[in-house]
Amino acid sequence: MRHFTFKIGTILLVLAAAFVVMAVVLLDTPGRSRSKSVKLGRDDHEKTLSSTDTLHTAAFQVNSKSAFDVGDIAELNNLKLTSSMLSAASKRNAQLRYELNWMFGRKSQRGWYLYAPLINSLLHTEKDPLSTGFASSVASWQTTTGLTPSGVLDDESFYAMISYWQGRRLKDRSAAQPDQLLTAPISDFYDPTRDVELLRVERQTYAAYKRMVAAALADRSLGLARNPKGRKGELAATEKYLKIVSAYRTREYQEQLRREAPNSGSAGLAVNSPHFTGRALDLYVGGDPVDTLDSNRAFQVQTRVYKWLVRNAERFGFRPYFYEPWHWEYVGR
Repeated sequence: MRHFTFKIGTILLVLAAAFVVMAVVLLDTPGRSRSKSVKLGRDDHEKTLSSTDTLHTAAFQVNSKSAFDVGDIAELNNLKLTSSMLSAASKRNAQLRYELNWMFGRKSQRGWYLYAPLINSLLHTEKDPLSTGFASSVASWQTTTGLTPSGVLDDESFYAMISYWQGRRLKDRSAAQPDQLLTAPISDFYDPTRDVELLRVERQTYAAYKRMVAAALADRSLGLARNPKGRKGELAATEKYLKIVSAYRTREYQEQLRREAPNSGSAGLAVNSPHFTGRALDLYVGGDPVDTLDSNRAFQVQTRVYKWLVRNAERFGFRPYFYEPWHWEYVGR
C-alpha cells in the first residue's frame, strides 16, 4: 500500500510539473513581467533592488511562491521533463531570446541573446539556446537554485542569473594606493598614444593579465599575433585583441569623463568605479571598444576572444561585468 501511495504521489508530482511548464509557456508573454520593479545600475554601478523583491544571490534561496515546496523540488531533481514539455520550453525560449522585456539602468532591455555565452557557461552546456538540450539545462539549473524547473529562461530566471553575475564582481572598491600601482608599457594598450598617467594598473592584476595573455597566445585557435622580438607571451604591436583599453582611473579623471557625458545619468559612468582600484580592465574584444549599443555588443560576444575569456578568464582571477563584454575585474584566484 505504501509503495502504491508513493507511485500515485510521484505521478501527481509529474502532472503538476507538466501543468506549471504549460502555464509558463501559455501565460508568460514578452510584455508581461512577473518580477517587481528591479533596477540594476549599468557599467560599474552597484545593483539596487526594491525592498519588496530581492533577487536571488549566489546562495539562492527557494522562492516562497514556487508551485513546489523544498521537498517537492528535491524530488523533482530526480525526475525529467517529458520530451513534449522540453519541446514547448524550447519554443518559448526561441521567443524570449529576442523578446524578453527587462529593465537595466532605468532603460528597457529586450531579449537575452547578448548574454548567451555567459548563460551557457553558467549552465555548463554548449547546447544551442533554441534546443531541447538547452531547455533541459535551464530546468536543471532552476532546480538547483530553487526556481520552478520549467526549462524556460523567463524574466525571473534571467534576473536570478544577473544577480549571480553581479554578486561575483569586485567587492572592495577602495582606491588604489600609489605603491600598489605600476606603469604598464604602452605596447600593452589598445591606444598607442594614451597618456602615461592612464597606463597604471594594480600590480597583481597586471601580473594576472600577462599570464592570461600568454595563455591566449598559446591557443592557436584564436590566431593572435605574437611579438617576434618581445618576451614570450607578448602581443604584437599590430594585434588589437586583448590589448588594454582602460585600467586605473583617478576620481578626477572619472569625473572628467562624467562631465563629457552629462546625459549618462545613473546608466552611465559610475560614481564609485572599480577602475579606481586599478583591478578593473577594459580589454579589446572586437568592434567599437566600449560602445554599449546592442549591435556592437552582439558582434563582440561572438568573437573568438570574448568566448575564450568567458571560458578561461576565471582561471587567472578575472570575472566579467555581464553588460559590457570588454569589462573584466580581477578578484584573485
